[in-house]
Amino acid sequence: MRNLNRLSAVTALSVILLAGNTLNAATDNHDDTPSSCRQLPSQTALRSALMAAQQQSNGGFGLNMWGTIVNRDGIVCAVAFTGSARGDQWPGSRVISAQKANTANAFSLATLSLSTANLYTAAQPGGTLFGLQFSNPVNTDVAYRGDSKDYGQSDDPMVGGKIGGVNVFGGGLALYNKDKQLIGAIGVSGDSSCADHNISWRTRHTLKLDYVPAGVSGDPLRPDNIVYDITTQPGFAIGVSAKGWGHPACSPEATAIAAQLPAVQ
Repeated sequence: MRNLNRLSAVTALSVILLAGNTLNAATDNHDDTPSSCRQLPSQTALRSALMAAQQQSNGGFGLNMWGTIVNRDGIVCAVAFTGSARGDQWPGSRVISAQKANTANAFSLATLSLSTANLYTAAQPGGTLFGLQFSNPVNTDVAYRGDSKDYGQSDDPMVGGKIGGVNVFGGGLALYNKDKQLIGAIGVSGDSSCADHNISWRTRHTLKLDYVPAGVSGDPLRPDNIVYDITTQPGFAIGVSAKGWGHPACSPEATAIAAQLPAVQ
């Protein structure tokens, strides 16, 4: 009887330990404050900078925005929006902002920054990177998990997960600290893609993470800026980019603003 009681106690302890390990595993898959995010802006800092940028004239419709920051491993570190509630900006733009952040991080290097806008032309039919946007699908388990009421908050369910995804519209920029180290990226979505780029640029500048080493724009003061050099030519339905890094123009105002964005550090 004593051995039987001992066996029962061991079995019960094993069940408790197994349950604890299962809970820990679930918690590890959704870490609200990953240690690898500590060198990146907090959700509060992101929201403040994003709101300041959105309130300026950006050549779009003046809509509210979503913003996401990922670290160098593509793990979501912060998600924010500029409106009073999550329904004040396009719901679909939450995941798109994360997708843009992932793209800018995934295709930038310590010595070369590529904005999502820079990838537009190459990803079109006939381009050198055609199909790029299908190469790294969004992780839908991360994108849509959790309670919707937490979207855009400090405990947004995407935080701590690898979001994946590739987006070649304006709005995604790599983040470089004062030591010119690439530490992640920001993605912004919610307006025209050109306005998204301008808002993302201004947000990054406010966060002082624009120590950009080099890019493909041809402008040394704005190396990874959006490029407006697509012209329509006979036989080309989508137009041709002179440099190969072009993005469609959305409005004359957005184009003019992009040329006057703050110079990188």
